[in-house]
Amino acid sequence: MSNIELYSLNNGVTELSPSPSAVEKELQNLIEKNMQLFFGVRFLKSEFSITNGRIDSLGIDENNCPVIFEYKRSISENVINQGLFYLDWLLDHKADFKLLVMEVLGAKEANEIDWGLPCVICIASDFTKYDEHAVNQMQRNIKLVRYKKFSKDYILFESLNAPKVKPIFSGSENKKTKSKGDTKTFLDQLNNAPQELKSIYETIRDYILSMGDDIMENQLKLYVAFKKTKNIICAEIYTKKIYLHLRLNPDDVQPVEGITKDVREIGHWGTGDLEIVIRSMKDFEKIKPLIYKAYEEN
Repeated sequence: MSNIELYSLNNGVTELSPSPSAVEKELQNLIEKNMQLFFGVRFLKSEFSITNGRIDSLGIDENNCPVIFEYKRSISENVINQGLFYLDWLLDHKADFKLLVMEVLGAKEANEIDWGLPCVICIASDFTKYDEHAVNQMQRNIKLVRYKKFSKDYILFESLNAPKVKPIFSGSENKKTKSKGDTKTFLDQLNNAPQELKSIYETIRDYILSMGDDIMENQLKLYVAFKKTKNIICAEIYTKKIYLHLRLNPDDVQPVEGITKDVREIGHWGTGDLEIVIRSMKDFEKIKPLIYKAYEEN
């Protein structure tokens, strides 16, 4: 397990020691009030009742996938198996989740739910090495997040794993307004793309994943999201070009003619305000610094 050390640089250098673990309910309340900021997840409901239990916190992420939050209250508690049980229940009761989304966010959001990669986020002051090993063996979208509280002013969240899982393509398609292309799945588009474009996409994918072991590749129904805590890059492939949407402020980027575009007011799949169109390896080489910038700034 890594050891986080935090120092204050005010009036010299002072090491800040973690304070005793926060009361779990206080931590839960803090996360629910700031879920969008901390994890890019819209909060839906606390203590959601299901058969034989209650889900601590329930939300929906920026890719419209369901997210379950479970808080580990003691080192011996098996919160991973508990979260897995809740995840399986949710997959068997999609209508209940859709109804909740409809009540909280409206019918439009409820119709855009993507069941490709539902997620469980387990949060605790610490995990054992057996917890990490178990999650890696399960090959399910379960994330372990360790928190440390420093006095009353600071809290730190550390992601301990980057799940690599296959999506479940059984839900409804994302139906955001879009002006280009059609609604074939990402895999359909990839399979139908010419070999040269496939090779370019694989080069882009390898480059993104090589930037850090904290990057997760989430293959959704209509696009692929490369993310840390939140999406940093979303990718689509078509017969003549590849689209990337980067989590960057277009105002902070020097435009590249014919390649970059500000899409803050234009509907598109995935997230990210800066659109990049790649038709060749030369285009990719031109925008590699932007991809790295998106990684560094998020």
